[in-house]
Amino acid sequence: MREEELRQKLRELLDLPHENEIVEFKEAATTYEIEKLGRYFSALSNEASLRGIPFAWMIFGIRDRDKSLSGTTFRNNRRSLDAVKRQVSEHTNNGIGFVEIHEVSMPERIVMFQIPAASRGIPTSWKGHCFGRDGDGTIALSEEKRERIRRQNFEEDWSAEICREAVIDDLDPEAVALARMNFKNKFPRMGSEVDRWDDITFLNKARITIKGKVTRTAILLLGRPEAEHFISPAEAKIRWILKDSKGLEIDYQIESCPFILAVDKIYGKIRNLRYRYIKDETLFPEEVDRYEPYIIREAINNCIAHQDYTQAGRINVVEGEDSLIFSNRGSFIPGTVERVIKDDAPEEKYRNKFLATAMVNLNMVDTIGSGIKKMFNFQRQRFFPLPEYDFSDHRVKVTIIGKVLDMEYADVLAREESLVLEEIMMLDKVQKKKPLTSAEAKHLRKKGLIEGIKPNYTISAKLAQKIGQKAEYSKAVGFEKTKYFGLITNCIEQHGHVNRQDLNDLLWDVLPSWMSDKQKYTKISHLLAELRKAGQIKNTGSDYKPKWILVSENS
Repeated sequence: MREEELRQKLRELLDLPHENEIVEFKEAATTYEIEKLGRYFSALSNEASLRGIPFAWMIFGIRDRDKSLSGTTFRNNRRSLDAVKRQVSEHTNNGIGFVEIHEVSMPERIVMFQIPAASRGIPTSWKGHCFGRDGDGTIALSEEKRERIRRQNFEEDWSAEICREAVIDDLDPEAVALARMNFKNKFPRMGSEVDRWDDITFLNKARITIKGKVTRTAILLLGRPEAEHFISPAEAKIRWILKDSKGLEIDYQIESCPFILAVDKIYGKIRNLRYRYIKDETLFPEEVDRYEPYIIREAINNCIAHQDYTQAGRINVVEGEDSLIFSNRGSFIPGTVERVIKDDAPEEKYRNKFLATAMVNLNMVDTIGSGIKKMFNFQRQRFFPLPEYDFSDHRVKVTIIGKVLDMEYADVLAREESLVLEEIMMLDKVQKKKPLTSAEAKHLRKKGLIEGIKPNYTISAKLAQKIGQKAEYSKAVGFEKTKYFGLITNCIEQHGHVNRQDLNDLLWDVLPSWMSDKQKYTKISHLLAELRKAGQIKNTGSDYKPKWILVSENS
């Protein structure tokens, strides 16, 4: 939102006769507790969902008693406000965060927190608890309100709504023809029968229209570009962005409906270059496409099927040097990717059930529930990193990496056929330095796949020897203490005496790679203290300028 739009919105909120369930004013002159902010986030998000509006607002810099402008210095820079975003989203379900935190000059500085409505059918929680509003305060979300939010999934399907003024002629003939062909490919036994259907019969049978009436699904998948206004304020837009190695945008393209044609146009923009492996005997093919075509199409079509169109956002495909990022608005209804992989079954709830069913019928997506696991398996078969999912900021973002990050790690995926996908997902976290849950760490440790202390896990010695990663393993975990003692005493014996910098130079690079500089410095101090207490070395200098020598047997 532009500055003037924000000022106008603030004036509208201030003109309300009193605060209500979807607006909260706070003076917050200098500070405000994140805990309280998180509770208000949950409460306002849930109340916005119950009222059927996309956003709620919390405003800092307004005196509560008379709604006069007082201004605020709360988190008085952009970096600090972005940190608030992260702090809140870390403790909400599905990583839901602020749509944006706006700063407005009135001329006093006002901070406007734009809070998204809870996802359809899923109350927004903060630290595992759902809150609602009671006057101008927050309380536990009542069971009645909780149930009303849950029923939203069954009461209304945005994608099934009829566009009252739209007619069949508002659909693109080329898109309808492609839909017919895809339908016949999906159901080959019905091919001759489909050819005899007129357009209305076909669209009804394919679950795209309802009794000949044009649905929002029909506009999204088959509508002419100029028919997009029928679904306003929702957008039917897919945006492809190309970025260079520094993250700067160098090209872009935006496609509107019909999405059945837009997918191919966006796919055609992606530079799916050949990727050359470093050959290791005959283990890897000489070269492959960076991205498996199925993964690209499945990711784009998943964004279309699961986008929360009530948020009036666009689907984005961002292409980097060796990665693709796909994102759509809305929470991830299954909760976690791990659950999808483990269950390997269709979900019980869908944001856009009518749209998803139509896309299955048009062969745009696999049978509902199987696509994500296929994407993981394709990356596994190519020895590439597994897809990464991010559910923060009330969106679903998936990153696909089109290269081998670690050749030795790729080797273990190729050779260890006994590893199941769930274990590979855990090891993928270890390679990417991502945190493991206690259960994941326990499982991998029990199977002898990892070593180390939380959070600095490494591939185990047993596995490292199998995959030829011995050097990397030694760098990661370091040596036994006696080896460090030997390095120190041998160095002193060779040179007569050493100072602290000499010992830092000697040991720094052989200490565990996960240690920070401060931890390495402290470790060396402890090693010297132990040798001194054992009577093997002594300091003949000062604490400020130590001079370490060996203690002879006769001294």
